[in-house]
Amino acid sequence: MNITLQQMKTLDAVLKHGSIQAGAKILNKTHPSVITAIKKMEAELGFNLFDRSGYRSTLTKEGVAFYKTTREILNSINELAAQAQHLARHEEPELNIAIGDITPLPETLKPLRLFSENNRFTRLNLLFENLEGAIERLLEGKADLMIHHINKTDNRLEYKDFCNVKVVPVAATGFLKVPFSQNLKPSNLNKYTQCIIRNTACSLEPVNYFVNNHSPHITVGDQHTKKEIILQGMAWGHMPLFLVEDELKTGRLISIESKYIKSHTFDIVVARLHKNIRGIMAEALWSKF
Repeated sequence: MNITLQQMKTLDAVLKHGSIQAGAKILNKTHPSVITAIKKMEAELGFNLFDRSGYRSTLTKEGVAFYKTTREILNSINELAAQAQHLARHEEPELNIAIGDITPLPETLKPLRLFSENNRFTRLNLLFENLEGAIERLLEGKADLMIHHINKTDNRLEYKDFCNVKVVPVAATGFLKVPFSQNLKPSNLNKYTQCIIRNTACSLEPVNYFVNNHSPHITVGDQHTKKEIILQGMAWGHMPLFLVEDELKTGRLISIESKYIKSHTFDIVVARLHKNIRGIMAEALWSKF
């Protein structure tokens, strides 16, 4: 069997426009040439596509099944042609975005969704990183963009302010056996387990974010697991306020912020490396923030 693309397009034009005459006009062909093309296709297939016993020809059940597959093939070819144009314009087939562990996802995904809706041939790979892992992926060239907090004096980076995230020290109600006061010190927590996040950076010098080096530790890989550990009364720790706001309101968690155990507000930014030349899609994504 040797069915050509042109034969499939001929069948599609006839059925899409309702008649051989209309299909022929769209294809810029004569009426007899379209009839001949369809009959040749039927001969090649070994079955009739059309039932011609009535006043108007209609698809046979075999014709219905064959045309369904024909449409899928033509749609795939159109998609392939569009993708080829995308690549011919040197538009990147994929972009990597490093997202930090305290970056709020709902706010982050909105611009990414808008980009994806308009650029379906560029795949977005989301790299979820902890602590210095996000900036390390960017500096290594493994991420085109990062959304996390940075040292804003780092002249290797350009950035746009994105949002602010407050990180607060919390514990489950009843976890601490010492009375809470504004004079609570880290030394008062030395015997209480602290939950901390595992750093996904491999080569950058780690920064100590709120870690009490005299406490026992439980190390976890993400903020949601950390929250559950704290809720279960297994440890205390610092959490992004947006993740624990409801639990603080209902009393499942309490703030243990004091004069000595501080909260901190981080500026979350969208950052990229300073470069002279950028890809078309990388620029388009940057413009969404």
